[in-house]
Amino acid sequence: MTTTSGTARDTDGPAITTSASWVAALRWGLDTAIAQGARRITVVDMGFAGWPLGDEAWLSALTGWLRLPGRRLVLLATGYDLVPREHPRFNTWRAPWSHAIEAWQAPVEMSAHLPSLLLGDDGTVVHLVDAEHWRGRAQVSRRAALIWQQKLDVVLQRSERALPVNTLGL
Repeated sequence: MTTTSGTARDTDGPAITTSASWVAALRWGLDTAIAQGARRITVVDMGFAGWPLGDEAWLSALTGWLRLPGRRLVLLATGYDLVPREHPRFNTWRAPWSHAIEAWQAPVEMSAHLPSLLLGDDGTVVHLVDAEHWRGRAQVSRRAALIWQQKLDVVLQRSERALPVNTLGL
């Protein structure tokens, strides 16, 4: 939505009260960020369990979005050990998009405080506040997105690249 001055107005997304509504909110967040013209989408979680990363509709939306110039998908996690097992379709899909996908592993001292979050640079924010009780918030708010981006930048600056597309070994 826009105001008469042309600036984005804060809007609320779907309520997050269950694991299913969390997944629905993530889908809403991805679709909203893409529709609003986001150039960068950041997804953050301890390990992305319960995320729809391998969902066909999710990957289709990401594919269309990443085909646009200058798009970047940033992943930030404590670790990626479970991603190849829990999201094999995503793991295979990401190989041809490795030029537009960055995966980062947070330092140990910052890992315990990683949120479960989808953040678009357009102002889209989907945040799981309480994972135990499935409570969270989905919204379009440039102010909230800016605050989250500043917090994540601190972690990303101290993080290391992770989840290589090809692993070298003997």
